[in-house]
Amino acid sequence: MQRLILIIFCNVFVLNCNAQDFPSRTINLIVPNPPGGMNQIHAQPLGAVIEKLYKQPAPVINKPGGTAAAGTGFVANQPPDGYTLLVTTPNLYLAVEKDKLFGIQSPYTLSQIAPVALLSADPLAICVQAENPIKSVKDLIAAAKAKQGAMSFSSSGPYGIIHVPTAMFMDSSGINMRHVPTTGGGPAIVQLLGGHVDLTLGGVAAVYSYLKSGKFRALALTDIKRSPLLADIPTLKEMSIDVEAYLWVGLFTAANVPPPTFSKLRDVIKKSVSDQSFKDAMANVQVAIDYRDAPEFKTFFDADYKRLAGGVKAIGRLEEHR
Repeated sequence: MQRLILIIFCNVFVLNCNAQDFPSRTINLIVPNPPGGMNQIHAQPLGAVIEKLYKQPAPVINKPGGTAAAGTGFVANQPPDGYTLLVTTPNLYLAVEKDKLFGIQSPYTLSQIAPVALLSADPLAICVQAENPIKSVKDLIAAAKAKQGAMSFSSSGPYGIIHVPTAMFMDSSGINMRHVPTTGGGPAIVQLLGGHVDLTLGGVAAVYSYLKSGKFRALALTDIKRSPLLADIPTLKEMSIDVEAYLWVGLFTAANVPPPTFSKLRDVIKKSVSDQSFKDAMANVQVAIDYRDAPEFKTFFDADYKRLAGGVKAIGRLEEHR
């Protein structure tokens, strides 16, 4: 018994010492996508601030593949020491829900990762070309019903963060539109710019410049409240259309990081996000910081997951995208 107590004491002592020294080496920020995009926009300035404040390298490492599954699986299978962070979006769980539809074994489970902090939560804006005669959601619904499935929308890919909320909107408003999937949010916007589709959804940061330049018109937002950047654009909730979705970006790490180390990691991220240089970097790309520490992020994540997982199930199996 004395030997067991001694072993437990030593382990606790080591964990506490490790936590006090955290971070004492490189913190890797894993972006499960090619360079560019929302994850990269957040990861680069965050890594720079961590390096400035804690004098440890914090490189951004891109691990694309499998609609973010490869990079996510990599982080999920790292040692639970807090030194490997995943910077990601709702694709984290959308990919898992898609795999469930087709009976595919995902390269990770959600129980293998732990939320560290939410960095931002951009609502999606329903956008059409500025010259489009559709000027409101009411117009859109009427036009879609009149054209009986002939209207089209672009997305970042099947079962992604644009496809699922758009499907939820169609279901809630009783319309049907043709889905034109692309390889990402940027290509989806290009489809609308070229007039190849009637509309798309995009995060406020992604479409803001097109709205301000007069190329796009926003019809509605998928938030529960209006955006300070687009105060004149109503939400779908205001029109009694029950759709809520966000292009959020959050930080995760491998599950089961010892509590003292995890607490220190949370402090590192909180201090870094509060740094003025990170705030300035986000403001420069019109991203509103919506920092939430691990407990609050977990609550947000669970609610968001429940909403959009229901959307994936409602879409059902699209055999051509198995």
